[in-house]
This record gives sequence, C-alpha cells and structure tokens, in this order.
Amino acid sequence: MRASVAGCRMSVGALLNGLLVSMLAALLWKYSSLSERAASLEEELHMTQQSQEISQGRIDYHVALQALHHHGTRMVCTGKMHTDRICRFDYLCYSSEAEEFVFFHSNSSVMLPNLGSRRFQPALLDLSSVEDHNTQYFNFLELPVAALKLMSKPVFVPDVTLILNRFNPDNLMHVFHDDLLPAFYTMKQYLDLDDEARLVFMEGWSEGQHFDLYRLLSSKQPLLKEQLKNFGKLMCFTKSYVGLSKMTTWYQYGFVQPQGPKANILVSGNEIRQFARTLMFKMNITKVNEAENDGASAENEPEKKDEYVVVFSRSTTRLILNEAELIMALAQEFKMKVFSVSLEEQSFPSIVQVVSGASMLVSMHGAQLITSLFLPKGATVVELFPFAVNPEQYTPYKTLATLQGMDLHYVSWRNTKEENTVTYPDRPWEQGGIAHLEKAEQERILNSKDVPRHLCCRNPEWLFRIYQDTLIDIPSFLAVLKEGVRTKPSTKKSKMASMVHPGRVREAWCQTSVQTSSEAKLLVSWQIPWNLKFLKVREVKYEVWIQEQGENTYMPYILPQQNYTFSENIKPFTTYLVWVRCIFNKNLLGPFADVLTCKT
Repeated sequence: MRASVAGCRMSVGALLNGLLVSMLAALLWKYSSLSERAASLEEELHMTQQSQEISQGRIDYHVALQALHHHGTRMVCTGKMHTDRICRFDYLCYSSEAEEFVFFHSNSSVMLPNLGSRRFQPALLDLSSVEDHNTQYFNFLELPVAALKLMSKPVFVPDVTLILNRFNPDNLMHVFHDDLLPAFYTMKQYLDLDDEARLVFMEGWSEGQHFDLYRLLSSKQPLLKEQLKNFGKLMCFTKSYVGLSKMTTWYQYGFVQPQGPKANILVSGNEIRQFARTLMFKMNITKVNEAENDGASAENEPEKKDEYVVVFSRSTTRLILNEAELIMALAQEFKMKVFSVSLEEQSFPSIVQVVSGASMLVSMHGAQLITSLFLPKGATVVELFPFAVNPEQYTPYKTLATLQGMDLHYVSWRNTKEENTVTYPDRPWEQGGIAHLEKAEQERILNSKDVPRHLCCRNPEWLFRIYQDTLIDIPSFLAVLKEGVRTKPSTKKSKMASMVHPGRVREAWCQTSVQTSSEAKLLVSWQIPWNLKFLKVREVKYEVWIQEQGENTYMPYILPQQNYTFSENIKPFTTYLVWVRCIFNKNLLGPFADVLTCKT
C-alpha cells in the first residue's frame, strides 16, 4: 500500500514537472516570437522612415512589402524597338550593391513585351533620347521573389518616378535638346508623371552646373545614381517609367554618320515654344515682347517695344577677339542698343530675361545658342564660325531656327581670313591641341583650309579649328548680315490656320463616257474638305492621281477646281483607279479620299 502511494506521488511530481517545463517552453517560445515580431516591426518602422526620407509621401511598408512578395515586378512597354520604347514598371527594384535594376518574378508578374534573350539585342530600351548609343542602354537582372528572403529589406520609393540618363549635363545644348525637352514631353504623355513626380538620373554624373534647370521639371528634388546608395542595398520604385521620348529631338551628333538634322523631324516650333514658356514661367520670367495669342491681328498686338541686339560673350575658348568693336558696329549699323551677356558671369534666368525680348542674337558657334529657343518670333539668329569650319556641316541651331513655327531668321558668318585666327596647338587634345600627333599630321591640319566631314567626337582637325579665337572682319560681317536682313521674310505674325492640314475631300465620284472606239472621257468631282469652311487659306489646290488598273504608274494632276473632265490618255473599255486629295498653300497635304473605281 505504501509503495503504491509513493509511486502515485512520484507520478504526480513527474506530471507537475512536465507541466512546468511545458509552460516554461511555451513562455519562452512566446517571448521569442514576440521578440522576433518586435524586431520585425522595428525594422519595418526603420525602412518606412527611410522611404519617407526619400519622399514626403506616406507609405504602408508592410502592405508594400506584401505586394512585392505576392505580385513581384510588373512591366508594360510601348514601342516596337529599343529605340522607341518606354516602359512602365510596378515594383522595379535597384540593387546599389550590384548597380543593377532587378525584376522579381512571381506567379502574378507581367512582362510585356516578353522578349526573352532578344532583350539583350542590344537592350530593352534607350535610357536617353540619343538613339541607339551603346552607353545609354537599359536592362535588368531577373530573380524569383523567393530571393528576397536572402536579401536586405528593401526601401520603397512611393513617388511616381521617371528614370533616365542625362546625356551630357555639362553642355547646355545637350541639357535642353537631349534631356529637358524630351523629359518635359515624356511627362506630358503620362498623366501620373505630373509636377509631383520624381526624376532619377542613372548616368552617374554629378549634379553639374545646370542642375537648377532639371529642378524646374518637378517640385521634387531629382535623385542621382550615387545618392541611391544612401537608402540601403535594395531600393524598390512602387511605380516608375523608364526611358525618354525622342519625338522632340531635331539633331543627330554624328555617331554613325556625319552630324546633321535628323532624317525624320517630328517636332515643330509650336511645341518648343510651349516648353520655353513653361520654363520661363517657372523661372519667374513673364516679360515677353511678343503677342502669344495665336491668330492675333496687328491692331491687337501690344505696343512695339524698343528693339535691341544681344551678343554672347565667351571667356575661355572660341573668343571674339574684337568684341567691343563688333558691338559698336552693330549699334551703329542697326541704331539699336546692344547688350553683352555671358554664361560665366550671369545667371541663366537673367540671360533668358534679356534674350526673350531681343530682336537679334549674335554668338560664336556653341552651346549657348540653344537660348535662341527663348527668342521672340521674328528675331534673327546670327551664328559666327571660326576659320576652316563650314557652317553647312554644323547646323543644330540653324535647324532649330528654321523649324516650322519657330519663326526665326537665321544668318551665318564664316571667317575666311586665316590671319584673323589664333590657334592653340599646344593645348590638351580635348581643347584642340595637336602637339600629341605625328609631325606630318600636324602639318596637314595646319595647312588645311576646310575641315572635312567627320564622325563624332574626337576628330583632331575639328577640335583644333573649333577652339580657335577669331578676329571678326567687321566689313564682311556687316555685308553678310545686311544681306541676310534684306532677305528676311515678313515678320507678320503667322496664324495657326497657316499650319493646319486639310481633311479628306468629301463626296468624291466619277462618271465616264465613250466618244469613239479610241476616245473616252472621265469626269471626276468632289466637295471641299469639311474643315476648309472654318479656315481662311491663302491657296487651295487639289491633287488627282489616275492609274489604269493593272499598271504600276499613275498620272498626277494639280487642279484649282473641284471637278474636271479628263480626256488625254483615257481609253475606252478600261478601268481606272482615281485618288483625290486637297493641298493648302502648296505644301500642307491632306489625306487621299477612298479610291474611286471608274470604268469607261
């Protein structure tokens, strides 16, 4: 009996010990879980704070992390080729450790277009507006979302971002032509790329001297590639657009063929002037000496302001050696005030303020001439070229000035007197020095009178000549300028109607008749385009194409009236195909109406 009681006591003791151990284990597990959860929450709080350091926008870090784990990265692109493609991403990430963008795959990921290995031939897209440049390609690495468990917790960027490369932020021409204009109109294409969007520059340059101009595109500070390292090893953009539209560029720099205007220019002066007005507004420049209301009549235009000339002064290279004499000659010849401006000595907004009211802008060839896009309509751009540099081979500013809708008059002057030039053969090669070349090559360049056409960007003869200083021959300069001004087209404000294309001709029909066994007539008639009745057009003509069915050639006709009877070359018992379209002012072509089938 005593033995059984003792055994019972031992069993109860063992049971109590077991219960105690279990309770202690449970408490320890719970404490451990709570500690892990607390650590996780603390980390999430820290990552949320880091995300909010990037943006004023608030983000639920846990929700964002769950979305990344569940949905992965999503990509939908526009454009068929890497040269015209822009992609929108949800949760595109960037590893500062690998210096690579990362696409995380899940069962819910989207990748359109899904190019497979073609994505590397040569790239998914161009990160800059310079077409197919091998330093400007964009691509990403791929990982399964499971790999996130092995990586540092990501920092999320809640802003809508535009990710791009600046092409050359130290050169004002490149800043405007390659970066600001393309970014401005890329942002116009997508509603959520508004004033609150964030620009992210991935080319690796520092801010540069013109960074304030990039700040004008958004109310938020742009991010540089180098700054991304400050926000952790993995950074994820909740919504981003990658790439730039190329529709606003008008010039190619000679990487594949010698430089010149693009073969297919898609921008007009109207879009460039809208961009210029926006930048002026953001720079608090509101005084513009031109009537901006399209179609404003002369009697409604503001009182004419005092006209003046602006001369750009350079302080280091490509100098005008007799600048004071040039300014005096301009003032005496045109009876105007002449102002000298300098990028090295004045703020950019103050220069734009002056240029935006000028009647004439005079400058040596150089990036500062991009400021001509701020000139009022009717102004004259005068570009000066050093000895042996052919103005017809270097035309970015001529092309800009002559775009339809810019309404600027362009004149170029070239130094043809070798004694009026100062060369610097002993400078570093990037400033035109040639001392590093073989003696024979140096002699050839020194004796050359005209730089031959060449590719970008290190041609020593081009660099030697473009960095010369020039003594302007005042008589030849004034002769060229007076002739240019004499041939200047009317400065009467062009009306928007002068750039409107006709619509289709309406109610086109044909009627045939057979005269003899070898003669027939074909009557073609139509009504005016619908939009013509709302327009005042100087000249309206109609183009008619007639093609015998089965033949490869056609007979074109330009007619002033809306019907015509054709008899020449019209044969009996033959089927003819007829197209008709309208033309405004000789060069504004409308679409062809539906083809007519006419049987004689």
